[in-house]
Amino acid sequence: MTTFVKRKFFLMKKLLKATFIVVMLCFLGSCDSFRSLTGAKKTAQGSPYEVLVVCDGREWESALGEELRATLETPVEMLNQVEPMFNVVRITARDFKHLLPSYRNILKVLCSPEVKEASIVAQYDVVASPQIVLTFQGPSTAVMVEYLKQNGASLLQVLEMAERNRTIEYAKKQGAKALQKIVREEFDMDMVIPNGYIFRAESDDFLWLSNEYPVASQGFFIYTHPFKGKASITTEALVKVRNEFAKRIPGPSEGSYMTTVKRIPNVEDDGYIDFLPQRKVVKIDGREWIELRGFWEVERDFMGGPFVSYTTLDEREGELITLDCYVYSPKYGKRNFLRALEHLVYGITFPNNKN
Repeated sequence: MTTFVKRKFFLMKKLLKATFIVVMLCFLGSCDSFRSLTGAKKTAQGSPYEVLVVCDGREWESALGEELRATLETPVEMLNQVEPMFNVVRITARDFKHLLPSYRNILKVLCSPEVKEASIVAQYDVVASPQIVLTFQGPSTAVMVEYLKQNGASLLQVLEMAERNRTIEYAKKQGAKALQKIVREEFDMDMVIPNGYIFRAESDDFLWLSNEYPVASQGFFIYTHPFKGKASITTEALVKVRNEFAKRIPGPSEGSYMTTVKRIPNVEDDGYIDFLPQRKVVKIDGREWIELRGFWEVERDFMGGPFVSYTTLDEREGELITLDCYVYSPKYGKRNFLRALEHLVYGITFPNNKN
């Protein structure tokens, strides 16, 4: 790897709304129900991870409404505070028609005996862009509740995909080109980075970038380390390496630095229990990544928050490469900050490298 002199870039301001790649998720084989409308569109309204549910009072107050709320407001995993997957804004069909047809995420609920079976159909950019409109219909609330219990995870997935693709498409068009060049030169890796991030530090095997807000910090660091077989990709081994590189991220007081939380409070008593990050393998464009979700803290100071890391094998160099993302937001929600960081791994490619 080439060693670079430290540098700092002051980049352009926050995200502009833009169109995104049309994607879809088919529910129970309903591929033929999908359609994508084209033409000039107004800019979609609403905030990220906010869903406008168009549902009349009778259904909303029934078991169907309860199941919808439980699904959409499923707590985000591994946050050190309770936050829902999506914020729900509910409106009646009559009010929706006149007021809010250009919302970014819309879920229309239709319960009618004329409908033969339950289904969810996706449409994109119907009257605004970027927009997803889901129509959830069925012959009765009981049938729709059962359908949602079986397919709730798919509903969350397609909404998450829409949010993710918005972020990636924006960054492709309005991204931090200078930082993307540094990543390419340092790691021989293409990465889509949104505007707002600034250069913090680097060495031969390490790069740290962050997006600083008045009341929060959203950052990530990339590092490489030797691959020595299966022993180097256990959760314990990955955490050990993470801590070695996290020490390079200083805390607010002299001698303080980032590390991984290894003990958490025991909800059953006043003590503590050992803790390892949550682990799973995800496949993105044919490449396997080891995902770790956990919590970080600052040694010798009082700071902390959630992190998520993604590790994969770079076969060209025979080494592991990790994208490690963290959020510090003590006063406000962490979900949107962390989700935006998670999207970064979907914009990574390795030129001339087999997956």
